[in-house]
Amino acid sequence: MSPAPGPWPAHVRLVEVGPRDGLQNENVPISPAARARFALALAAAGLTDIEVGAFVRPDRVPQMAGTEEVLSLLGAASREFPALQKVRFIVLVPNARGLELALAAGARNVAVFTAVSESFNQKNIGMGVDESFSVLAPVVERARAEGLWVRGYLSTVFGCPYEGPIDPVRAAEVSVRLWSLGVDEISLGDTIGVATPAGVGDVLGNIGARIPRESTALHMHDTRGTALVNVMAGLLLGVRTFDASAAGLGGCPFAPGATGNAATEDLVYFLHGLGIQTGVDVRKLVEAASPIEEALGRSLPGHVYQAWRRSPQISEMFRR
Repeated sequence: MSPAPGPWPAHVRLVEVGPRDGLQNENVPISPAARARFALALAAAGLTDIEVGAFVRPDRVPQMAGTEEVLSLLGAASREFPALQKVRFIVLVPNARGLELALAAGARNVAVFTAVSESFNQKNIGMGVDESFSVLAPVVERARAEGLWVRGYLSTVFGCPYEGPIDPVRAAEVSVRLWSLGVDEISLGDTIGVATPAGVGDVLGNIGARIPRESTALHMHDTRGTALVNVMAGLLLGVRTFDASAAGLGGCPFAPGATGNAATEDLVYFLHGLGIQTGVDVRKLVEAASPIEEALGRSLPGHVYQAWRRSPQISEMFRR
């Protein structure tokens, strides 16, 4: 691959969210063993940051039951294959109890979450924004004291299914507040896929230098077909980390109308076309997601994924 021309970086980091954010919105449960195999296949494709589960209430999100087993299987694989020790396997923890469970399961990388909008927070976690910060602050403090790497997710940054458009000034203020807890990285989420490049610019512009760009990720959904142009806007504004989900898996069980995340294969094809390296192999991504599609019993929406499944010979000719 030739070096990226123009204003593009040489390399971009991708955070794969399929095994957690992708599967949590599916009606068909996937076993912990199958989820662990999925994560390992994604790692074999070259992904180095993979969200693999969540220590949340199984009555609220039953698809994430057995996350401790997923971590156990991944831990065993990492001991057998030392190269896997370089992969961050990330689990979501909503509160102190979730963190305790994650620590007991051997997690070394965790994520916490809240939202910009009051209404979404109430629907999602049963508390307002201020109350959520009172819960998260000791969780982040404890996680850092235990030597864990901590990611902070912020939902409804660009729009809320209950409140409508989000003021970018407010989005920026809540983002900075989450960053100030001491997380290593913050992921700005377009939960219902309403962001535009201008909106991405407004939020990042209002954040300014208060959160380093190297510690900022964009988590775009493709509900309205704008995920890749929003990634382009982020690239031009200095963002170098983007979340994506294999084959476009995902949505949000607490956000009506939220369809899948940006598909990892689409993002890799797009970035490689700009000459930006990701270290990820598209064909291996397709192979990783295929068993999940079969288990779910429905077609997955990723464009590159489906093109590869329909025409592997042509896709191989245009492999980037």
